[in-house]
Amino acid sequence: MSLGDERNDGPYGGSGETRTRLPEGEGGGGDGYGGPRRSGRSSSRSLVTVVGVVVLLIAAIAFANRGDGEGSSSGGGGGDGKKAGADPTAPTGERPVDGKTSGIPSGFAKSEQGAQSAAANYAVALGSADMFNKPRRDSVLQAVMAPSSVNAFKTQLDKAYSPDFFKNVGLKQDGSTPNGYQFVSRTSPVGTKVTNYAGQKATVEVWCSGLLGLAGEQSTKPVTNSWFTITMKLTWVGGDWKAATHSQKDGPAPVPGDDRASGSDEIAKAVEGYGGFTYAR
Repeated sequence: MSLGDERNDGPYGGSGETRTRLPEGEGGGGDGYGGPRRSGRSSSRSLVTVVGVVVLLIAAIAFANRGDGEGSSSGGGGGDGKKAGADPTAPTGERPVDGKTSGIPSGFAKSEQGAQSAAANYAVALGSADMFNKPRRDSVLQAVMAPSSVNAFKTQLDKAYSPDFFKNVGLKQDGSTPNGYQFVSRTSPVGTKVTNYAGQKATVEVWCSGLLGLAGEQSTKPVTNSWFTITMKLTWVGGDWKAATHSQKDGPAPVPGDDRASGSDEIAKAVEGYGGFTYAR
């Protein structure tokens, strides 16, 4: 129903009456169709006008404050060259790293933003399919863990990635993928949060969505989605952030949508065709 619709269906609808507004003065002042209704309509129009002006003003401010790296100030106050506050979900702040160690981004800034970026990238690496292969897993740990923590994590994960665990996710006992199948293990950070920062040390939580399973026509371990939060305690060592500890808990998980589950072949092609991202905040 539009703002100008004069049909009155009552609170539940269905009265069926159609009222005709008479020009001012013809219907009398107290019959409910003249003056009193007119004032209500004017208030609605005024409200719509005010809301419209506010929306346009907000849009104009957002456009004016849009940071493009070439901001210039013109007359009046301000003119300090600072960019507008950035959307907290958008990559912003420190410049993305351009270095890599064993294929994993490295060389993060010594700042809270740099720590968040490091934790997000390390979450991706530690949740990848490489972790199911002993030599590649050792390479990942060497790249993301603090030197003092590497050996302890190797021992811990060598026990965790056992033949029973491999079987549980649909792999062979040695961790290899059965012929005709596509193994999927991928972690996608959704957001990061610094819970503690003290110059040389930082604690960062990374909220993630993950995919795990075996794509294939006869797979009994189909690819499923999960939500979890990783907590990393990082330490600044050798000019970069490295993970000293790593823990994980379930959730927060949103309500599942009504999306149709894709076939295993479609999932396999998606995993092969869409590469992962590196993150820099």
